[in-house]
Amino acid sequence: MTKVGNIHSLFYSSVDGRSAADEMLLDTKGIVKDKHYNQNIQRSVLLTSMYSYVLAKKHDIELPHGVLGENILMDYNPYHLPGGSRLQIGDAVLEISQHCTLCKGLSQVDAKLPKLLKNDRGIFAKVTEPGKIRTGDDIYLLD
Repeated sequence: MTKVGNIHSLFYSSVDGRSAADEMLLDTKGIVKDKHYNQNIQRSVLLTSMYSYVLAKKHDIELPHGVLGENILMDYNPYHLPGGSRLQIGDAVLEISQHCTLCKGLSQVDAKLPKLLKNDRGIFAKVTEPGKIRTGDDIYLLD
């Protein structure tokens, strides 16, 4: 188990839109209280690196955190991790399941985003061990 980073911010999706949270409860069906809960287990949690926002800013695109659709914004870049890699965050364990596909929503934020963030928008994970996570929690890469 190797510490790789920390949670910067947490976000939920609800029927009313997106909102920040200080903590979230995760179980094997996803993020409790999220509108995508128990929908597609392989895409339960979207992990995004601060790197994505830095990359956008380098191209003169200012983005508020959360606009990329992430649930967990972290100071660690997990995009290189292969499927099956596991991260412990707070009490929960997440398993990387697939890279995030680009959606048309990104072009509504800025027309340059889909091409710019083609491989750098985020990575999906499923919850393998339920638990609570909080802003500031350490992130560990499990062996």
